[in-house]
Amino acid sequence: MRTPSDPPGSAAALGRRAFLIGAATTGVLAACGSDGGDDGGGSAASGDGLAPDTYTVVQRFPQSVAVPGEVRLPFSLAGTDAQFVVDGPSTLGAQVLDADSAPLGPRIEAVRRDVAPAPYYAFRPVVEAPGVYTLVIDGGPPTGAAFQVFASDEVAVPHPGQQLAAFDTPTVGDARGVDPICTRDPACPFHAITLTEALELDRGVVYLVGTPAFCQTGSCTPALEATIEVSEEYADRFAFVHAEVFTDGTATTVAPAVDAVEMTYEPAVFITDATGAIVERLDGLWDATELRERLDAVG
Repeated sequence: MRTPSDPPGSAAALGRRAFLIGAATTGVLAACGSDGGDDGGGSAASGDGLAPDTYTVVQRFPQSVAVPGEVRLPFSLAGTDAQFVVDGPSTLGAQVLDADSAPLGPRIEAVRRDVAPAPYYAFRPVVEAPGVYTLVIDGGPPTGAAFQVFASDEVAVPHPGQQLAAFDTPTVGDARGVDPICTRDPACPFHAITLTEALELDRGVVYLVGTPAFCQTGSCTPALEATIEVSEEYADRFAFVHAEVFTDGTATTVAPAVDAVEMTYEPAVFITDATGAIVERLDGLWDATELRERLDAVG
């Protein structure tokens, strides 16, 4: 999928396989150092002894898929040695700035969520208009980390407010040309029914697209395990379905399920209400606690 602002040679203009490898692993690193000052917050080092001049912030979300509304922006911390920080502060504060460097909305906070390969902080600012914005994290440089919000009709990946289209995903009974239908060992329990069948039930749907065996970010397996962890708790309210990214063990041909949602990154989980309307989409990584929060929020 390309948006009008994607130039030739950009990540979204690359081939399918290349982008699945590249887009999800690309991180925007912003040095957090004393040159930018603390911005008055100081929470980046609160309680955990992590000095502001010893880490960078690493983008953990894909580009070109954010639309107006509540925007999820997960970041991790990395040291100056480029290794992920696993014992960062319990909470980070931040401020969104518009294109004129003016504050947009109130200050926001994100809690640390511990998941492999590194903890993350998922900020959720509300951004009502398309454009380029900056997230300035406490303890970081005043330049912050840029992110872009696109008009809804410029983003092909289904997003909140839209209906999740039915699709006959591979199942234990009918692999539909995909082998294996699940690269987890043992296979996950989310292949009993198709996405089409799940959407016909009188409940919400949790639809995960990702490949544990061939994930380029290391986050597909933790994401799937987190989803399995919560599935029994929510089985009376949600049907759970998983689709692999590739058609076979060579990991060279993208599966039809990926094309159906026009994804160019992995993993993602789509959460719908009982009508099939998407109420949440988590991209890149998530843990069981965040997933529970989003499932609890579904009416």
